[in-house]
Amino acid sequence: MKFEIYIFNDTEQQRIPRTKMRRVIENVLRGEKWRKKPIESATVNVILVDDVKIHAMNNEFLRHDYPTDIITFPLEEDCIDGELYISLDTAAKQAEDYGVSLTNELMRLAAHGTLHLIGYDDATEAARKEMSRLEDYYIQQHFSHAKDF
Repeated sequence: MKFEIYIFNDTEQQRIPRTKMRRVIENVLRGEKWRKKPIESATVNVILVDDVKIHAMNNEFLRHDYPTDIITFPLEEDCIDGELYISLDTAAKQAEDYGVSLTNELMRLAAHGTLHLIGYDDATEAARKEMSRLEDYYIQQHFSHAKDF
């Protein structure tokens, strides 16, 4: 398996849990199938932005006039190749609301976006619950011993 995972920080935040985010993305890619076959290779770029940037992107690409936590862009149809734009501002607010660490929320968003790249959607309540279950599974699979989970 060849996974290329790059994390770019376009914010003022200094400490980003790059290794943990990479590992959770790898867990999802190793554990899931794409078009009924194992995922042999993937390229995933994670770009951390602020609410201003993600609001503009959400408006331009999805016609939603508000910031959001993550926007996923699959770049290829024949392989797993895509970009995950995560708002660090919204992730920090959600972490506080949910009573979890920012690291935990970033791992959850990385797992969520990767599941979207593979083909999952969250358009219905049942689909949202399934994605949430899978996010928990892939985070806990590797980080159940971590202090910040």
